[in-house]
Amino acid sequence: MNITKNLIFTTVSLILSAAMLTSCGNGTAAQTKPDTTTIAEASETTVPEPLLITEKTVSPDETIVKLIGRSKYENNTLWLAHSASGIEFTFRGTKASIDIVGDSTVYGDVNSQARFAVYINGKRTLDEMVDKEEKTYDIFSSETAEDVTVKVIKLSEAGNSAFGIKNITVNSEGGVLPTPEKDMKIEFIGDSITCAYGVDDEVKEHHFSTTTEDATKSYAYKTAEMLDADYSMESFSGHGIISGYTSGKKNTYQLVPSLYEQFANTSSAKSFCAIDDPWDFTRFVPDYIVINLGTNDDSYIKGDQEKKDEFTAQYAEFLKMVRKDNPAAHIICSLGIMGDSLYSCIQDAAERYSSETGDTNISTLHFTPQDIGKNGVAADWHPSEKTHGIAANELVDHIRQLMQEQ
Repeated sequence: MNITKNLIFTTVSLILSAAMLTSCGNGTAAQTKPDTTTIAEASETTVPEPLLITEKTVSPDETIVKLIGRSKYENNTLWLAHSASGIEFTFRGTKASIDIVGDSTVYGDVNSQARFAVYINGKRTLDEMVDKEEKTYDIFSSETAEDVTVKVIKLSEAGNSAFGIKNITVNSEGGVLPTPEKDMKIEFIGDSITCAYGVDDEVKEHHFSTTTEDATKSYAYKTAEMLDADYSMESFSGHGIISGYTSGKKNTYQLVPSLYEQFANTSSAKSFCAIDDPWDFTRFVPDYIVINLGTNDDSYIKGDQEKKDEFTAQYAEFLKMVRKDNPAAHIICSLGIMGDSLYSCIQDAAERYSSETGDTNISTLHFTPQDIGKNGVAADWHPSEKTHGIAANELVDHIRQLMQEQ
């Protein structure tokens, strides 16, 4: 009987001891669990192996890069013509290069060749004239992989030359990706002022050259930067609404309304791509359109009332074209940087347009005329970069006011 009791007591004691060892208390049993904790910690601190860096060559279509402004992909090449048109893309890697091709101006006068710039992570690292049929530019190199944003921008205008981007080659961990679109989009329609004609030449007696145009210094580009907006610029030196720049007779060869609905206007690229094909306005849908035209018309009008009436009527007709192609955008009609004598005509044209169409999604903006003595001047009396900055501030204020009123 005592033996039986001893056996029962021993068995119960063993069971209780086992329970204590496996309990979640603070005793010795709780200290037997570090194995699982160690495994979890090891899992959390495991460093994944880096992706393999490989060389990739891609064509710059819109699935690979973000398109800036009007461009045309033809014959396996992306053609850029307009001021500040370009591409932007990102990658993570160690090297990047681009293959650039030129139009017929590579054989001619340097003053008509295309000028372009490359930006790496926001810093301009290359500023070149396109003087070769084809050339490869090494634009980035690093011993270790970095996150890189590349922007290629055409600095000169469409009227004299175009150039193409044939290939992009990167040594990267992944691939090439377009940068995201921005919330706001602005289109600029203008003349040499919008092109930043001669902005890199501070001698007013000097004349036109693509080597001294830099669209990134224009009021238009500065406005887009200040508002963090995507943009498109269709600007043509010497052009107007009823007359291009002239010293006498009416110049009907340089009119913006006849060019606005086509890709571009440079004859030097016609054998390389269909430069005058109709533009597809669904490719860039702006929130705001800024028209800055009339400076060249004034060289013909010279205060003549009959000519002013013609300008007013044709400006109103151009507004109808712009509205047809851009149904939702707010249109801003501006003038004044290089003279404001036709500003009242522009106001009348906007009122006439609204009266005839019932469309009130339009406003006018009077730019402060340039103060040459205070802010300097560029080639052929064109605005200095400082003057462009003043105009950009005025335009930004105008757009911000419109945004508050919406």
